[in-house]
Amino acid sequence: MTGGYLAFLGVALLVILTPGQDTALTISRSIGGGRRGGVFVALGVATGQLVWTVAAGAGLSALLLASEPAFLVLRYAGAAYLIFLGGLALRDAVRGVPPVPPGEWPKSGAAVCYRDGLLSNLGNAKVAVFFTSLLPQFAQSFPAMVMLGVTFAAITLAWLGLYAVVVARLGDVLRRPRVRRALDAVTGSVLALLGIRVALD
Repeated sequence: MTGGYLAFLGVALLVILTPGQDTALTISRSIGGGRRGGVFVALGVATGQLVWTVAAGAGLSALLLASEPAFLVLRYAGAAYLIFLGGLALRDAVRGVPPVPPGEWPKSGAAVCYRDGLLSNLGNAKVAVFFTSLLPQFAQSFPAMVMLGVTFAAITLAWLGLYAVVVARLGDVLRRPRVRRALDAVTGSVLALLGIRVALD
């Protein structure tokens, strides 16, 4: 294992372990859909990172960043989606959501959770900037960039999956109506504020 790869792992861990919109979304879906909900969000996020890896390696993300209108569209679309997800969580906090019995899968399903994770990551303009600026510093060839991107996505999947497991373990507590509504209010506010921050940043 080369020193460059170790340096990349250090940077990757610092970025991944810092809570952000993907973490908030994973927690939100883990509350409503249990461990499976959070894991499928994590899978969607990891898939989005792999897409950005290929785009960075092929030079597509650099072209996107060079085009200000395209970059702004991506940024505002991602911000709008975060605000939309936050609004849904805030709506659930106000209305209250019937608890999902242990062992049952909520109506949202795996596909919705996976989609939310994927679109959250693909719509995050900062991820495009991050992969475009980070990967070339540690790898010059396309295969090497892909290897780094796969490493980053795998660590992300493991970390967000851990969030899903921990939240699911607290399921009995989190299924209490008052606790669920409070958590929906917090995660909804966080997602909406992150969306506003992305739009204004």
